[in-house]
Amino acid sequence: MLNYRAKAVAANIRSKRIELNYTQEYLAAKLNISQNAYSKIELGYTKITVERLFQIADILETEIVELLNVEKAEAA
Repeated sequence: MLNYRAKAVAANIRSKRIELNYTQEYLAAKLNISQNAYSKIELGYTKITVERLFQIADILETEIVELLNVEKAEAA
């Protein structure tokens, strides 16, 4: 169940990034990580800290609760 929820959060991050027309390279640069490392976040391969989640939410101009919304990911 946890892995499923982590994948849902990753999917929400990806869809919000696409909605804003931001590239993976842009997010990676803002987070001070490589594009490859950022890609692994969106694919759900990398566990992210709460601090990292706050950073991503800030860059995507959204609330963390939006990124954590598992039902939203199911609907997408």
